[in-house]
Amino acid sequence: MKPSTPTALVTGANRGLGLAVAARLHSDGCRVVVAARDREAADKAAAGLGEGARGVALDVTDPASVSLAVQQAGEVDVLVNNAGIQLDWGERPSDVDLELVRRTLEVNLYGSWRVAQAVVPQMVRRGWGRVVNVSSGTGSFAFGIAEMCPAYSVSKVSLNALTVMLAKETAGTGVLVNAINPGMVRTRMRPDAEQTPEAAAEHIVRAATLPDDGPSGVFLRRDAVMDW
Repeated sequence: MKPSTPTALVTGANRGLGLAVAARLHSDGCRVVVAARDREAADKAAAGLGEGARGVALDVTDPASVSLAVQQAGEVDVLVNNAGIQLDWGERPSDVDLELVRRTLEVNLYGSWRVAQAVVPQMVRRGWGRVVNVSSGTGSFAFGIAEMCPAYSVSKVSLNALTVMLAKETAGTGVLVNAINPGMVRTRMRPDAEQTPEAAAEHIVRAATLPDDGPSGVFLRRDAVMDW
């Protein structure tokens, strides 16, 4: 059963898209936990949201940090895996530095996987939960794998695969797990994008607050299901 005041943990939430998602969840009545690598930045962002929001230090690449942050967050009902990096724009898959690939996977795939492992089992035990993995069109074979950012693209393909597997594992438990392609968003990663973080956040939050008969294991683009 959905709690009356769900606790939502948003990673990478001290700025940009993550902060916009946290703000929208807060305005919708969630108890928001703003997660960022820097605790001071997380606290400052949470204070800006208003009463009931709080910050935690969370480095998704550090198992101890994830464990402590989830412990401090309490019972997480909604997880938005938003933290992500793109380090390889303009590189080629034939000669991209594999250290860049490793660092990208560590955040975009392993980081999301690590946080999901910390919260999904407790969601299943309580019989309700929502997980949204913030992916990309570059992670879709149907939409267009992006050879100009090979590490980023592979990380998002892998994140999509993780989404499908988690959804199959949690089928029938009250936990819904989906990925979303927010499109290009005007953030530090893509300052040239037309879409504002607030506009993209609206669709992410809808995915994070789906009704009990909502889909699980799908790839969303705005409010529509797109092909993997």
